[in-house]
Amino acid sequence: MAFAHTNRLIGETSPYLLQHAHNPVDWYPWGAEALERAGRQDQPILLSIGYSACHWCHVMEHESFEDEEVARVMNENFVCIKVDREERPDLDKIYQTAHQLLAQRAGGWPLTVFLTPDDLMPFFAGTYFPKTARYGMPGFIDLLQRVAAAYREQRDSIRAQNEQLRGIFASLDAGEEKQAAEPDRRVLDLARNELQSQYDPEYGGFGAAPKFPHPTSLQFLLHRYARSSAAGRPDAEALGMLRGTLRAMAYGGIYDQVGGGFCRYSVDQYWAIPHFEKMLYDNAQLLPLYADAAVVTGDPLFRRIAGETGAWVIREMQAPAGGYYSTLDADSEGHEGKYYVWTPDEIRARLSAEEFAVVALRFGLQRGPNFEGRWHLNVHADTTEIAGELNLAEAEVVARLASARAKLYAAREERVRPGRDEKILASWNGLMIKGMARAGRLLGRPEFIASAARALDFARRELWRDGRLLATAKDGRAHLNAYLDDYVFLVDGALELLQANWRTEHLEFALALARAALQRFEDNNEGGFYFTSDDHEKLVHRPKPTADEALPSGNGIAAQVCLRLGYLLGEADFLHAAERTLKALSTKIAQYPSAHCSLLIALEDYLDPPQTVVLRGAAEAFPAWQARLLAVYAPQRMTFAIPSAAERLPGVLMERKALAATTAYVCTGHACRPPVTDKDELLKLLQERA
Repeated sequence: MAFAHTNRLIGETSPYLLQHAHNPVDWYPWGAEALERAGRQDQPILLSIGYSACHWCHVMEHESFEDEEVARVMNENFVCIKVDREERPDLDKIYQTAHQLLAQRAGGWPLTVFLTPDDLMPFFAGTYFPKTARYGMPGFIDLLQRVAAAYREQRDSIRAQNEQLRGIFASLDAGEEKQAAEPDRRVLDLARNELQSQYDPEYGGFGAAPKFPHPTSLQFLLHRYARSSAAGRPDAEALGMLRGTLRAMAYGGIYDQVGGGFCRYSVDQYWAIPHFEKMLYDNAQLLPLYADAAVVTGDPLFRRIAGETGAWVIREMQAPAGGYYSTLDADSEGHEGKYYVWTPDEIRARLSAEEFAVVALRFGLQRGPNFEGRWHLNVHADTTEIAGELNLAEAEVVARLASARAKLYAAREERVRPGRDEKILASWNGLMIKGMARAGRLLGRPEFIASAARALDFARRELWRDGRLLATAKDGRAHLNAYLDDYVFLVDGALELLQANWRTEHLEFALALARAALQRFEDNNEGGFYFTSDDHEKLVHRPKPTADEALPSGNGIAAQVCLRLGYLLGEADFLHAAERTLKALSTKIAQYPSAHCSLLIALEDYLDPPQTVVLRGAAEAFPAWQARLLAVYAPQRMTFAIPSAAERLPGVLMERKALAATTAYVCTGHACRPPVTDKDELLKLLQERA
């Protein structure tokens, strides 16, 4: 196919950047060539940040970046740089913060920022702009011309504003670490109560529309319930918030009722209509939550949702080489959600009359359409209600639903699928490795564990080079200096996978990653971890992320894995790093506890150290012991079954030897009990913890 235009994005690996490679805009990727040109020509930089599954990014491309008139104005007045926020979260974090400071409101994608060329400071920022004025927003061409004129004519005021912004960034860099203090246990209760005040008791979740899953908040509530139950005072309300939210999402349109997996968020408070993109990181966090909830509550719904989500990941999101792809687009054939929605006639044509009768009640097809004249499937009746309505056995209803879903999935596969962003990100893979390994271990799904192992092997083989991690890979090319999240999320995933299936090389990889994180990301003066390494490209701000966003806080996960590695191996360096992090960030945590649930989960392990169980012996004897250990839900417990033949064990693990067919070593923090060779005696030891 011949293209009228090809720009410098054509050599990139990011599908998002490649989407723009034939725009008439003279796009550059972020790099020395673009920055040097801007400085040499004294032209402001137009920085556009987005990602491949972003609906409004597509809209702005079609309206403006594919338009010759708009492109001419952009090319004449600016050096235009396009960035994939998933490949360069460092740039996205900085300029989203700048947008919030300049515009006095939260940002989003596409992010549109104008930078001065000599210092890369932002002097104007917005998000989506239409080509012509509407929605109360200026037209993009008019905006471009006004910004270019301001840069030419108001240089002094721009410099003054930049100095103010530079001062704010400096204060953010300094943070409040000098007020570091011993973390206060009371913030755990404050966070739990804040979440209760934000909870929607009618529809589940936190806050109003648009409604996001907030998996780290739900994980924190689950931990609070588990710890309170172990202490004999179960927090039933914490469990109720978790259960209510998970059930509402499982029955809503945010969950793909035909193919499994979760969309990014719901545009309404009911979880009914999603923004249809499917992100790996959302599913990576929700998958283990549903598996945990299945164990805690015994609810078969949660087990089913976890199973379907894991199956979707393997089927649609895992590359042949082992790593996990990033996203499925919200759009297909130029329309958001087109792949997912139905008419009743389309459904009826694919099903038997008996199946359709059940499906119509299940998904409310007798009601009016809920998405642009069509039906996006939400559950409106449970199987017990349907059985009563149709005078059927409930098992028959379940069987008909299963066969109907299989037929609808096959029908949907005949449609034009949404685009898939096939870059493999280290951080998101770490999250999914953890999710698949945990769900596989808790629910007895060995194929999930095998999937996680393939992904970790991919990261070790393709992303780990000479003691350094790379952030992204696609089509055999790995590149970009990795970020804090890449390192610590992979360590977290490896620790979970090691509990499901011991391989010493996976522990060695996790240890190498963790030691590199301490060496290159830790703030040795004040405590905590920076988002970028000590030799990363120098940018206008070096953030130290504390609050959870769509992803858990890198500092929170760093503190969690440092504590767990430190106790597992008896290595004080890791424990001290976690302690310094929690003390350094204690003031920020106290300001808004519920925004820092990842750090709070680490704080729980700091205040009440986790329990570590190491089994040594013959591998064939382990399953019976592991089944006993899994019978009681204990998120604060790590269990590692290490065959006697395993070699090269680091730290105190080398001292844990098999004294009989199977020997269990039980430690709580630094305090270890005598080795145990009887399963019943082990269970008694575990019960004494409470």
